[in-house]
Amino acid sequence: MTFLRYLSYERPLISVYVVSFLMAAAIFVADRHDASAWGTFVYAFVLISLVWLGFLVYRYRQHVRIIRQMQAGQAYDSLSLEGEFAQNFLEELTKQHIRQMNQIQEKQKEHYDYIVSWFHEIKTPIAVLRLLQQTELNADSLREEIAKIEHYVDQALYYAKLDSFNHDYDIQKCDVIGITKALVKAHATTFISKRIGIRFEAETLAVQSDPKWLQFIVNQLVTNSLKYTGQGGKITISASQTPQDQQLRIRDNGIGISPSDLPRIFQRGFTGETGRTHAKSTGMGLYLAQQLANKLGHTITCTSEAGAYTEFVVHFPKDDDPYVHVRQKPQ
Repeated sequence: MTFLRYLSYERPLISVYVVSFLMAAAIFVADRHDASAWGTFVYAFVLISLVWLGFLVYRYRQHVRIIRQMQAGQAYDSLSLEGEFAQNFLEELTKQHIRQMNQIQEKQKEHYDYIVSWFHEIKTPIAVLRLLQQTELNADSLREEIAKIEHYVDQALYYAKLDSFNHDYDIQKCDVIGITKALVKAHATTFISKRIGIRFEAETLAVQSDPKWLQFIVNQLVTNSLKYTGQGGKITISASQTPQDQQLRIRDNGIGISPSDLPRIFQRGFTGETGRTHAKSTGMGLYLAQQLANKLGHTITCTSEAGAYTEFVVHFPKDDDPYVHVRQKPQ
């Protein structure tokens, strides 16, 4: 930073000084002092100019010192209100940048952890398929393992789309009971092999949602019930209504969830005591189901008693969109 460049930023201050001097000179001339008084005036002007120049040099050195401190990343005191504002603004921008970087790093870590766990999960059905290849090929077992692979692939796909959800959804009138029946049929092999009974206590439940994303959400809940319901268990699908919402209920009489784990089952990567001791789990299924449900305007709650039952409830608020009704009218 050159001294001349510094002076260009101090033009307002220098202009005030020059104007003040000219005003004093004009007053002096108008007062018609004798020649000796002019000598005193010039002497005062020189002294004031020297003081003024000294002040400018001092301020210049201060600015140079502050600039060096800034370049060295050291703390510094601002020399003006504008500089103080800029300093605070830069500090706030730095904090925002650090927060954003932390969020990005956390997101990257989440993706890395999920990919690692996903690879471990998908290796199991692949290993089973290799084993089936070496023995008598059982069509039902083959379908079951392929369904598992498809489930894990779908889960990874929906996880990847979670941040861009708003570009890929279409709200329609959906029969969530019909969707659930189709999913139960797709899991028929597991129901039969574990001799798990299924009971539907509702014929239909019309809600507003995206059928593709809703199918994934319900599938996560059905899969979870199948995973933790033992041989000869039972799963019940029902519907209910309150003044605020419509509800899909999926209840099983499986191993249940411990009270300490229940508040955290929708957290990313949380497996809990049940996931660690009874089945391999990435802890992503319920997390994804809840995240997608929230984006659709739905919520999922859960009640459970260890060793007795688990019941998931999907809540659909009664806030019908007239536009959806128009779309559903026959052409």
